[in-house]
Amino acid sequence: MAYSYQNKKGQTYFLHSKDVTLKSTGRIQTIYYFAKEVKSGPGVTALNDIPSGKTVVENERTGLPFLKKA
Repeated sequence: MAYSYQNKKGQTYFLHSKDVTLKSTGRIQTIYYFAKEVKSGPGVTALNDIPSGKTVVENERTGLPFLKKA
């Protein structure tokens, strides 16, 4: 089951990760994002837990959750 977060508006978001290649350096970096549905596809993974060293923070204006270093 994917990690879910319910914001102050009552909307549920699911945590995902994806490896992307940076254009400037060609380095591969993992990005984390929340989506309203559990997605799957090439390179996209629904995560079961928050990565270590990160916490979930909610944007006060929009209610969109994001990860921040602990």
